[in-house]
Amino acid sequence: MNRIIFIYIALALIVNAQSLKDIEFQDVRVSEVTSIYDGDTFRVNIKDYPRIVGQRMAIRIKGIDTPEIRGKCVKEKELAQKAKQMTVSLLKGAKVIELRNIKRGKYFRLLADVYVDGVSVGCELIKSGLAIKYNGGTKSEWCK
Repeated sequence: MNRIIFIYIALALIVNAQSLKDIEFQDVRVSEVTSIYDGDTFRVNIKDYPRIVGQRMAIRIKGIDTPEIRGKCVKEKELAQKAKQMTVSLLKGAKVIELRNIKRGKYFRLLADVYVDGVSVGCELIKSGLAIKYNGGTKSEWCK
């Protein structure tokens, strides 16, 4: 009997987590960028949000993929550093950083379209050749 209750609870949690993944949340302004990992992932503080979601919240830029810092080859690692530096420059130089079209992603991150002073960070990375469009699935092979 306990096993059946456990299975029921586990299924309910899975369904609930899946439905959270599909919800789009309201747009927000970032109070502070606390760290930048790579070209498409960084952490922020969001003023007036509860600490559990408003401090050092991981953000992944929606719709793009940048090379990985721990890439498979020297070329990918070099491109990853360039993408990171571009993101650092855009975020650190911004007067207003907005997260739009926010959804819950994997690893407790938020997926969002990120805008600095009204300009899309993702679009700027794509234009510079340091990102590609990405909507899940197989990631790009930067070492080709």
